[in-house]
Amino acid sequence: MFPTDYEAVLERIDTIDPVSYGRTRNFVDGAVTKLSPYISRGVISTKQVLKRTLKRGYDPRKIKKFIQELAWRDYWQRVWISKGEGINSDLRSRQVAVNNLEMPSALVDAETGIEAVDRDIRELYETGYMHNHVRMYTASIACNIGLSHWKVPAGWMYFHLLDGDWASNTLSWQWVAGTNSHKKYFANQQNINRYCHTEQEDTFLDLGYDELSGTDVPERLLSTCLPILETKLPESRPPEIDQTRPTLIYTLYNLDPIWHKELDANRVLLFEPSHFKEYPVSANTIDFAVQLARNIDGVQIFSGEFSELQDAAGKSAIIFKEHPFARHFAGREEPRDWMFSLDGYFPSFSKFWRECERELTGQATLF
Repeated sequence: MFPTDYEAVLERIDTIDPVSYGRTRNFVDGAVTKLSPYISRGVISTKQVLKRTLKRGYDPRKIKKFIQELAWRDYWQRVWISKGEGINSDLRSRQVAVNNLEMPSALVDAETGIEAVDRDIRELYETGYMHNHVRMYTASIACNIGLSHWKVPAGWMYFHLLDGDWASNTLSWQWVAGTNSHKKYFANQQNINRYCHTEQEDTFLDLGYDELSGTDVPERLLSTCLPILETKLPESRPPEIDQTRPTLIYTLYNLDPIWHKELDANRVLLFEPSHFKEYPVSANTIDFAVQLARNIDGVQIFSGEFSELQDAAGKSAIIFKEHPFARHFAGREEPRDWMFSLDGYFPSFSKFWRECERELTGQATLF
């Protein structure tokens, strides 16, 4: 489902049908790109995807939805940069009607009784993939039907997703739970049947929208739990650093194989135990990152803290890409390859998008 060879990733970009994507992306069998794991892992950038797509001759006005979805990823990152640790709590308003700070056991066990959701949770465990629409269904069941606070189930989903992006995942869960939006998101069985091609009836979601928000927690969702989320990092030795050369730091969020490709440098993929204790990810995600790192010539894998790497680097100049999870790094920080030149905080995506659209209109021919 997700090849790790860099040329195969580029080929996936070049075979996107952005027109069909705009029409069908909400269906589980729609023309989704499945590029998000590579964007989240920093193998490719949103700008790179846009640039290659526009070079194929597409009119930006006719693939607006596709470009907007790329822009959403950058938008969530901009919010994270602006709000920092604030995204780890209810961002704009408190989540109302919270019964517990855990999550429904039925979701963890893939036994909610909603066929499409249970099927996709099992697929998530196996492959690290879940369709975006089903992510919203899952979040709505956890937060708005099961009345769990969003934080624990959001961390559970982040743990299992190959494309786990803390900003996109956390802020999307908050959007569903109503803490980062004006109202909560609900989906009923009819909606799920339509987009997942199921024909279920008589479930706890088989109600009208005006009824969903006022129902008691279904019996299936009453039992809650704290899922066990632990990361096992690769065993490694201290990296061998030539202090006469600069040291490039790669992370779970920066696995770009063409970053300073021609530079004679030490290259280290850093897995910090302290980070993964706070933000755990699955074995699937770590394995995926290790496989993607094989595209980086001469990279060494080091499971240790940045301070340890810094000691080993000695006089070597350390270079890394900007990212909220890299705020404690020291050395030369380089900017990520943003799609647009916007900066600062935008309180809504619509305001952010208006500025993106102006820039896109003026610069489309430059991509």
